[in-house]
Amino acid sequence: MFTKRQLIKGSALIAAATLAAPGLAKEAAPALAPITDDIKPISVAEREARVARAQALMNWHKIDAIVLEPGPAMLYFTGIKWWRSERLTCVVIPRTGDIGIITPFFEEPSVRESMSFGDDVRTWHEHENPFLRVAELLGDRGIKAGKLGLEASVRWFVADGLRQAAPKLQLVSADPITRGCRMYKSAAELALMKKANEITLLAYGAVYGQLQKGMTPQDVNNLMRNAQAALGGEGVWTMALFGEASAYPHGSDQPQEIKEGQIVLMDCGCAVEGYQSDISRTFVFGEPNAEQQKIWQLVREGQNVAFNAAKPGVAAGKVDDAVRDYYQKQGFGPQYQLPGLSHRTGHGIGMEGHEPVNFVRGETTALAPGMCFSNEPGIYIPGEFGVRLEDCLYMTETGPAWFTHPPESLAKPLGHLA
Repeated sequence: MFTKRQLIKGSALIAAATLAAPGLAKEAAPALAPITDDIKPISVAEREARVARAQALMNWHKIDAIVLEPGPAMLYFTGIKWWRSERLTCVVIPRTGDIGIITPFFEEPSVRESMSFGDDVRTWHEHENPFLRVAELLGDRGIKAGKLGLEASVRWFVADGLRQAAPKLQLVSADPITRGCRMYKSAAELALMKKANEITLLAYGAVYGQLQKGMTPQDVNNLMRNAQAALGGEGVWTMALFGEASAYPHGSDQPQEIKEGQIVLMDCGCAVEGYQSDISRTFVFGEPNAEQQKIWQLVREGQNVAFNAAKPGVAAGKVDDAVRDYYQKQGFGPQYQLPGLSHRTGHGIGMEGHEPVNFVRGETTALAPGMCFSNEPGIYIPGEFGVRLEDCLYMTETGPAWFTHPPESLAKPLGHLA
């Protein structure tokens, strides 16, 4: 993924940040530059193969066509980057034949510019019913009755418009098709996800040494947002929680600022070509106390428990069970109770930060090569503090592999590139 020059530069950033005690770094932040020059976008051939895979699944599930609105699923199958509004733009993938696109007349040139393959674009004017265009396209593919699958995020007005325009079609979930494709990442997808995770980890390395007493969550979020963007990340998101706020997984609106001996919990990510990263780190500003050390180490071991439980063929829910059982033996819980681990151990990840399936109790889907997950156990003590560590992994034929390696200890809390 990295060129040798980039790897040396990135490693130096992390090493320098690790040696600098948080709050004591007074020098200017290191200059960051994009590390995305070597990425390879998803090819047209791969997108066409995805459509072919979807059509094979449609044949298996007896679904005659699926409809995709703008978003990750449309981008995944077609490469079309578009947005949602009250004006319908959608992609139709029939069980056989070429895909088709419906869009407003005045958007056609821009939509065609975004297309990577296909040439059947049907337009509608502002006074016309766009859903009739969908019905016409389906009719031209020989689909006038049967099952029409809608991907999970299709909005109600779209579903209702399709129902009225094509009353002989039964609307069904397209999840067996879209999930059946998107859940299993190709080598090209894994490479883009690895790059996104590299960006986020390098950004942590650049920001860690800049933490200072009195900083607010907004200050830290700005540092992390700017670092990821400078390294080439898109769609950057960040969260920083201090002290008691870290006991609540998604934080608190109470005023916060960094204080000596305080927990700093960060959860951040970005995207590369639409593929997401998601990494959490927990630091202590200054010297940690014995309780902070203990909880941090238990959370870190929880990551190991999850990693070791994630074997091909094992139900995804068993990973969560293993971590929860371990924490209960350490005196936390039981189960989802606090103090302890109050959320799932991990979630699927890809073109969306949260995708099916999850490391959560009762999930029976078997782990298989190409599936990607966050591994993010935590222990939360209401009124005191919380610790969460998160690195993402992907399944191989022989077991899980890290996108980024978790940190070794609270003294070296960054981790390193896989």
